[in-house]
Amino acid sequence: MENTNIIIYQTEDGNTKIETRLEDETVWLTQEQIATLFAKGRSTITEHIANVFKEGELEENVVCREFRHTTQHGAIEGKTQEKSVKYYNLDVIISVGYRVKSYQGTKFRQWATARLREYIVKGFTMNDELLKQAGGGNYFEELLARIRDIRSSEKVFWRKVLDIYATSIDYDPKLEISIQFFQTVQNKMHWAAHGHTAAEIIYQRIDAKKPNLGLTHIKGNKPTKQETEIAKNYLNADELNVLNRMVTAYLELAELQALNRKPMYMKDWINRLNDFMRMTWNNILQNAGTVSHQQAINKANKEYEKYKEKYKNDLSEVEKHFVKQIETTAKKLNPKRQKK
Repeated sequence: MENTNIIIYQTEDGNTKIETRLEDETVWLTQEQIATLFAKGRSTITEHIANVFKEGELEENVVCREFRHTTQHGAIEGKTQEKSVKYYNLDVIISVGYRVKSYQGTKFRQWATARLREYIVKGFTMNDELLKQAGGGNYFEELLARIRDIRSSEKVFWRKVLDIYATSIDYDPKLEISIQFFQTVQNKMHWAAHGHTAAEIIYQRIDAKKPNLGLTHIKGNKPTKQETEIAKNYLNADELNVLNRMVTAYLELAELQALNRKPMYMKDWINRLNDFMRMTWNNILQNAGTVSHQQAINKANKEYEKYKEKYKNDLSEVEKHFVKQIETTAKKLNPKRQKK
């Protein structure tokens, strides 16, 4: 296991110094180090950790590990000894931080509350200093990929494009050209990424006989009807990566165009999109494709109903948890039979 320097928390006076261990991209601290972090006695930290496990907030076997630790021998000078020491991961540290009563504990909760509020309001939260220190690492690249994915989601992308499109000097949201603009941008992007329009990708890939109806990206254990109507959910990793990068680049170019304050008409933004495609050596979609949006939605709904019928007798996650709880309770109530 490699040692990695990382600042997970620091009081305003900057006096807190914590040694950390990273494994599987999480922080590992001993009870003594957690006590130092929150300026409380070790016995208090031990009590809080015990309550975290007792109340079922966390599972000890998941968040606790033992590491071999080398220390100076207490009786023999110049000799070292090894002993097994329990380390607790970031989940435990956060849980203790919300329980412990101390100045550092209060500062931690204020910091955590600010991050949570930022996440709820903005949809993301960042530690700029940590990103600067860890530039080029896995966290930095993973965060960039997540931002690209968020920006390429149809809802966020639609808002960004609307903001730019609304700078047109002849902008009118009631006109048909405004309604068609998003579909045009979306289809051209999809066509450049994988050679199909959004409607075509849905129509061609949805299939009730396939796992998850042919979808490659779903939020839960099973696809929802709404998810079947989003073309991006059918793309493989390579196609999604190309689409994400294209969307990011186009948004940057489009925003730059708007910042330059050059007068633009609604039709000009379509031309700028074609220019962008040529610049990136991609094929340009010249028509609406072979499948209409309504045809794609109709087929998606039809296949989804087939899928629902096929799995209608399957237990939901809530029902599975309920059955498991009943079985657990039954085992506790019924004494085990003695083997003969």
